[in-house]
Amino acid sequence: MKLPRSLSAFLACLFLLGPVAALRAADAPAKFDGYTFVKTVGAVSEYTLESNGLTVLLLPEHSAPVITFQVTYRVGSRNEVTGTTGATHLLEHLMFKGSVNYNKEKQNGFDQALDPIGASNNATTYLDRTNYYEIFGTEHLPMIVAMEADRMRGLLLRESDRQPEMTVVRNEFERGENSPFQALIKEIFAAAYVAHPYHHNTIGWRSDIEKVSIEKLREFYDTFYWPDNATVTVVGDFQPTATLALIQKSYGAITRAPKPIPQVYTEEPEQSGPRRVVVKRAGQLGVVGLAHKIPAATHADFPAIALFSAILADGKNSRLYKTITDQSLSTGVQNAPFAMHDPSLHFLFIPLAPGATHDAVEKIALEQIEKIKTGGVTAAEIQAAVAKSLADSAFQRDGTSAIAAAINETIAAGDWTLYYNYDEAMKKVTPAEVQRVAQKYFNVDQSTTGWFIPLVPGAAKK
Repeated sequence: MKLPRSLSAFLACLFLLGPVAALRAADAPAKFDGYTFVKTVGAVSEYTLESNGLTVLLLPEHSAPVITFQVTYRVGSRNEVTGTTGATHLLEHLMFKGSVNYNKEKQNGFDQALDPIGASNNATTYLDRTNYYEIFGTEHLPMIVAMEADRMRGLLLRESDRQPEMTVVRNEFERGENSPFQALIKEIFAAAYVAHPYHHNTIGWRSDIEKVSIEKLREFYDTFYWPDNATVTVVGDFQPTATLALIQKSYGAITRAPKPIPQVYTEEPEQSGPRRVVVKRAGQLGVVGLAHKIPAATHADFPAIALFSAILADGKNSRLYKTITDQSLSTGVQNAPFAMHDPSLHFLFIPLAPGATHDAVEKIALEQIEKIKTGGVTAAEIQAAVAKSLADSAFQRDGTSAIAAAINETIAAGDWTLYYNYDEAMKKVTPAEVQRVAQKYFNVDQSTTGWFIPLVPGAAKK
């Protein structure tokens, strides 16, 4: 599956915007014809387009003449089944190959239209969502809105585009197979989930990537790409009333989905014992991966889990840095509580230093988890972890695109107000709560352990 820029970016995607931007909330109107005003939280105002259920989030910020326009579809690999794994990602690629009114034949496709004005555009696919975004000068907003609306329901979806894009996606798949971390993540997820579709990697299984038909992709598109399954987020230098009018003009005529959007109702059954996987491939050094089942990002326990994770493994003051990295057993431990729509996994990734063994490093990591479960953490550790998280958040809000990316992840999790509320909840976590979630979730019987064993002479061994 595709990961954010770094493993630590999972938590950095949930942050407070800050007091300066909060002053902009008054820019957004409480009433606008054709929309239902839902709420304003912080600087973000939410509206629903009455004609089709499209959600619109507006965050005016006038410090620079730049806008990020983003469309988040609530569909990801979580919505796929065997035979169509990777369909969301392949469809993402095809979304850039032309729509009815914007395509290369008319000389106004996305790249042809956006490159001359210095705009950038891209998309990402993940477990719970797919997002498309553009970053551009303020004056180009009308064109961007029209282009995004056109490909929501006017995508061409041609077989002549599927074949070359399939090879591009297959190359991405192969690059992931050559990464110890990506290979281990995929195997651990596949072992940890036996029923829930988080079992499938976002990029899909190779045979599905190669063989999925254009008809299947069209079916997938016609199922999920509708306004009532999407959120438009606008961040930057724009006027809310004029922007609401633009969105209504371009999106208003699109109907709601003709059939109810299929919802994922499969729940992962309770795990009844530890699971283990071993990946043996070419590489230089071994890796130990430890994963434990944790609740969804919207769960009240998630902030305490995040602080447990930080105290355990984030930075030079963390317990695993002192007991593993400082002892020259690892090149650096990485922690990642996956903040997802459904119950997910907390990961520890420990790349082994030369001479270190999988057994020894895994034992130390488990011992440190048990120490928190039995002895708890200190108020000073919590204070330091919260301070580091807030500092990381500040560094992650550099520009409109970073803000939109963070909001995108909270939309995917199921509640965009996490964008504001998460850090406030983290500040209230007590040492007792950290110990409680450690005892509740970080147990061997709900763990999946993975070892990456490199197939080279002299590498780390069991």
